[in-house]
Amino acid sequence: MKRSDYPKLSKPLSMQKLGDWLAGARRALSALPQEPATSLYALAAHTLQQPAYWPQAHPEYELAPDQLETLEHMLQQLLAGEPLPYLLENQSFYGLDFFVNDQVLIPRPETELLVERALNWLGQHPHARLAADVGTGSGCIALSIASHCPQVQLIATDRSFQSLLVARQNRTRLTLQERVDLLQCDLLSSVGSSIDLICANLPYIPSAKLETLDVARHEPLGALDGGPDGLRLIERLLSQARSRLNPNGMILLEIEYSQSESIKTLIWSYFPQASVTIMPDLNQLPRLAIIETGN
Repeated sequence: MKRSDYPKLSKPLSMQKLGDWLAGARRALSALPQEPATSLYALAAHTLQQPAYWPQAHPEYELAPDQLETLEHMLQQLLAGEPLPYLLENQSFYGLDFFVNDQVLIPRPETELLVERALNWLGQHPHARLAADVGTGSGCIALSIASHCPQVQLIATDRSFQSLLVARQNRTRLTLQERVDLLQCDLLSSVGSSIDLICANLPYIPSAKLETLDVARHEPLGALDGGPDGLRLIERLLSQARSRLNPNGMILLEIEYSQSESIKTLIWSYFPQASVTIMPDLNQLPRLAIIETGN
């Protein structure tokens, strides 16, 4: 559907009440059955700088021309496939709100499994002092761990300077500047310290699959493309981790559901004595590789 084909709102831009705009926007949004109507309330609340419930409670509100223009522009972006979190510049993750833009992946509920497991392990290992989040993006993993575990210091690395700018904004928002260090480098290449826990949600989608996925149209390819088998960066991280992970340390890796067997073979080639567990996500798909190295 071309942008010009979208249903037009019935009133001129200068004569719209909020309820009328929402009604017309809902008709337009019917072209995208997978996008819930609640997205429109979120756009309205964001534009009008009001709480989430406010647009539904105030359909009589008279939209100013600049507000209506902003809403129309954001609606067209939504209809064109732009993810709602990029339009709102916000995404909730593990009970926290994160600033996001199109330089970083949108944090997803599946990755909360990694954070939960990291916090469980840190709770069982109170002497652990240093953790690394490799390929930090928005910083959601490192900052969520730091917010819930005051004993640990974190190093968050990313090769993308633009991604680190997003992570820095989130670090400031959560006032974690003293406990989370941001480092631009290739994986762990510039980390000289010994690490107790390594967390990573690296690009893991096989290159050939990307063209079939809608996520690749809007989110950064560099954060998605894991090479021919999806394991290119994960293998490099495992190679670097061998000399940096403390005895009795842990590595947590988010993986693609088809990699549950191949990832084990790869892990054991670098950590032959390690215990490897693959945990499923909420959809019961293999999602998290847990590597416990022992002594």
